[in-house]
Amino acid sequence: MTNLTLAVDEDTLRRARIRAMQQGTSVNALIRDYLARLAGESAAAQGIKEFLAAVQGTGASSGDAGRTWTRDELYER
Repeated sequence: MTNLTLAVDEDTLRRARIRAMQQGTSVNALIRDYLARLAGESAAAQGIKEFLAAVQGTGASSGDAGRTWTRDELYER
């Protein structure tokens, strides 16, 4: 991860810290999330990518979209 230095006036930073605290986060996290959205990668999109990567190769991919299971298969241990 790369560091970024910003110049922000005191009052703006104070208000941003208050808003971040109200949201249970930090100014750094708010800015990081904003930049990710600005760059076109939302938290939801990132979550979807991670989920798809996790299920790839498990048989739960779109190739099994028409697959049905029997009750016994679903409850098999």
